Amino acid sequence: MRFTWADSHPLMAAYYDNEWGIESHDETYLFEMLVLEGMQAGLSWLTILKRREGMRQALDQFDYKKIAQYDETAFNRLMHTDDMIKNKLKINSIISNAQKFIEVQKEFGTFDRYIWSFTNNEPVVTYYDAESDVPTDNALSQRISKDLKSRGFKFVGPVIIYGYLGAIGVIQDRLK
Repeated sequence: MRFTWADSHPLMAAYYDNEWGIESHDETYLFEMLVLEGMQAGLSWLTILKRREGMRQALDQFDYKKIAQYDETAFNRLMHTDDMIKNKLKINSIISNAQKFIEVQKEFGTFDRYIWSFTNNEPVVTYYDAESDVPTDNALSQRISKDLKSRGFKFVGPVIIYGYLGAIGVIQDRLK
């Protein structure tokens, strides 16, 4: 059964059908979704999807190695880019999270290995009777959020991380 949000807009349907809940192990995609989920804080996912392509262009295709090197000039450019969410804290978090992402890669070999280690490399599939039963966070997202925060990541609260884990297929919520 399909979630109702998936049919609210063509961009939402495409995201639902082609990305959400599908396992990803691509480092650039893992970083992209971390950025997008953080940018969503306080906004709708549709707003983010509408701006995604512009953000992709502004952020060097979500190349975290390049973003980790951004300086004040790059920050100012992002603050004046049409499709960016013009929030200083969020834009700063993109840059610092890119640096932290690389630190995690150095420690674990890949960010993928790090994030999937929380579930022993297995997706967490849960079936719900109703869409309203799906939580906004859980013990897993709380644990990962706490760990990411301890590593210096920003905009990685438990609700954001729950969305992130769904985006990359670690959490796969389904309706019966």
